[in-house]
Amino acid sequence: MPRLVLFHLILPRFTGNMNTRDHIDLMTMTYRYHDESIIKSLPEDTIFVFGSNLAGDHAGGAARTALQHFGAVRGVGRGWAGQSFAIPTMNEHLQQMPLSQIQHYIDDFKTYTKNHPKMKYFLTSIGCGIAGYKVEEIAPMFKGISHNVIFPASFRPFVEKSLPKLNQHFLHTIFRDPVIFASNPDELIEVLALNDNEKSLAKILLNTQMYPTDSNGRDRIFEIEDILYGLKGKVFEWQSNSEGSMLFGGVILALLELYSINEQDFAEVWHGQREITPPRPAHRAKK
Repeated sequence: MPRLVLFHLILPRFTGNMNTRDHIDLMTMTYRYHDESIIKSLPEDTIFVFGSNLAGDHAGGAARTALQHFGAVRGVGRGWAGQSFAIPTMNEHLQQMPLSQIQHYIDDFKTYTKNHPKMKYFLTSIGCGIAGYKVEEIAPMFKGISHNVIFPASFRPFVEKSLPKLNQHFLHTIFRDPVIFASNPDELIEVLALNDNEKSLAKILLNTQMYPTDSNGRDRIFEIEDILYGLKGKVFEWQSNSEGSMLFGGVILALLELYSINEQDFAEVWHGQREITPPRPAHRAKK
């Protein structure tokens, strides 16, 4: 069974030994993107940007990678160190910061990238791991940043084109075996009867890793199984416990999370009972 190709046309997959600029492909888009793989090296002119705590603990996730491979310093939880740049998302007590405070540190980073235009910045999905925020809460804060920033692919919908309205035509066009299991889905999407924003959304969905784990390493199998159970008989008939159905369900999960909807919403759109507007960026501080 063909597997989904992760971010193949966004950027070639980074590897632990990436040390030439050739691994970063300039595409015809506003920003460049990486596929959120674990990396251990970058070109000398590229800074590894990670989410930190103000204590500078650097014990897990991208912070640990920064400490081990990119010159981050214990006790330094903010700003530049070695080949890394820390953006605080947790306080010195290792507690989640409010979004308004994170926005302040992101604004500082925006200024830094503007003042150092010859450097490139490999941004990880800060705040979306241990800190516990969602991509739609963090990503919009980076809008308007300098074009020398390389974003995680999951941020793309919130820093580039607007997401389209979900309708029956889009779901029926995308959620078909020939599309979901295409060996080169991005090329296929280009010839589908979709507008530009819908094509962009389709590429995001098909290139989002969800099965068996997402790009942050979280096991999503149980969630996908719940989706398959909830839609069975209402929209699709699944082959029980098959790899194909799990891959298919992973794409549905990516859509549900991106639009903050559930299986019932999906079913209603599928049957033409309603259309769903895209979510507004969530960037207000939590109470």
